[in-house]
Amino acid sequence: MFEIEIDRDACDGIFACLTRDERFVEDEDGLATVDPDAAGVVSVSQNGDRVVATVDGDINDARLAAQACPPNAIVIREEDT
Repeated sequence: MFEIEIDRDACDGIFACLTRDERFVEDEDGLATVDPDAAGVVSVSQNGDRVVATVDGDINDARLAAQACPPNAIVIREEDT
Protein backbone atom coordinates (compact mmCIF):
# COMPACT_ATOMS: atom_id res chain seq x y z
CA MET A 1 0.00 0.00 0.00
CA PHE A 2 1.12 3.54 -0.66
CA GLU A 3 -0.23 7.08 -0.71
CA ILE A 4 -0.32 9.58 -3.53
CA GLU A 5 -0.56 13.20 -2.45
CA ILE A 6 -1.18 15.99 -4.95
CA ASP A 7 -0.68 19.63 -4.02
CA ARG A 8 -3.34 21.34 -6.14
CA ASP A 9 -1.76 24.77 -5.52
CA ALA A 10 1.45 23.55 -7.15
CA CYS A 11 -0.25 21.63 -10.01
CA ASP A 12 -0.11 23.61 -13.23
CA GLY A 13 -2.10 21.30 -15.48
CA ILE A 14 0.77 20.06 -17.65
CA PHE A 15 -0.45 16.49 -16.98
CA ALA A 16 2.86 14.71 -17.44
CA CYS A 17 1.56 12.43 -14.67
CA LEU A 18 -1.41 11.28 -16.78
CA THR A 19 0.90 9.80 -19.39
CA ARG A 20 2.90 7.86 -16.78
CA ASP A 21 0.13 6.40 -14.60
CA GLU A 22 -3.48 5.74 -15.66
CA ARG A 23 -4.68 6.37 -12.08
CA PHE A 24 -4.10 10.10 -12.60
CA VAL A 25 -6.87 12.03 -14.37
CA GLU A 26 -7.85 15.62 -15.04
CA ASP A 27 -10.56 16.98 -12.75
CA GLU A 28 -13.27 19.54 -13.48
CA ASP A 29 -10.92 22.37 -12.46
CA GLY A 30 -8.29 21.36 -15.02
CA LEU A 31 -5.90 19.96 -12.40
CA ALA A 32 -4.57 16.48 -11.72
CA THR A 33 -6.37 14.14 -9.35
CA VAL A 34 -6.60 10.39 -8.78
CA ASP A 35 -9.44 8.37 -10.33
CA PRO A 36 -11.30 6.70 -7.44
CA ASP A 37 -12.46 3.95 -9.82
CA ALA A 38 -8.99 3.06 -11.13
CA ALA A 39 -7.57 -0.37 -10.39
CA GLY A 40 -5.98 -0.57 -6.96
CA VAL A 41 -7.30 2.76 -5.67
CA VAL A 42 -8.67 2.17 -2.17
CA SER A 43 -9.71 5.74 -1.32
CA VAL A 44 -9.38 9.32 -2.51
CA SER A 45 -10.02 12.39 -0.37
CA GLN A 46 -9.63 16.09 -0.98
CA ASN A 47 -9.01 18.58 1.77
CA GLY A 48 -8.64 22.09 0.44
CA ASP A 49 -5.77 22.09 -2.01
CA ARG A 50 -4.56 18.56 -1.21
CA VAL A 51 -5.70 15.29 -2.77
CA VAL A 52 -4.64 12.13 -0.95
CA ALA A 53 -5.21 8.67 -2.37
CA THR A 54 -4.48 5.31 -0.79
CA VAL A 55 -3.49 2.72 -3.36
CA ASP A 56 -2.93 -1.01 -3.18
CA GLY A 57 -0.82 -2.11 -6.11
CA ASP A 58 2.23 -1.31 -8.17
CA ILE A 59 4.02 1.83 -7.01
CA ASN A 60 6.40 2.13 -9.99
CA ASP A 61 4.06 4.04 -12.34
CA ALA A 62 3.11 6.43 -9.52
CA ARG A 63 6.78 7.13 -8.88
CA LEU A 64 7.32 7.83 -12.58
CA ALA A 65 4.34 10.20 -12.55
CA ALA A 66 5.73 12.07 -9.54
CA GLN A 67 9.17 12.33 -11.15
CA ALA A 68 7.63 13.67 -14.37
CA CYS A 69 5.71 16.43 -12.58
CA PRO A 70 7.56 19.70 -13.41
CA PRO A 71 6.34 21.65 -10.34
CA ASN A 72 6.88 18.64 -8.03
CA ALA A 73 3.21 18.67 -7.00
CA ILE A 74 3.07 14.89 -6.40
CA VAL A 75 4.48 13.03 -3.42
CA ILE A 76 4.48 9.23 -3.15
CA ARG A 77 4.74 7.67 0.31
CA GLU A 78 5.05 3.96 1.00
CA GLU A 79 3.04 2.86 4.01
CA ASP A 80 4.78 0.87 6.71
CA THR A 81 3.73 -2.74 6.86
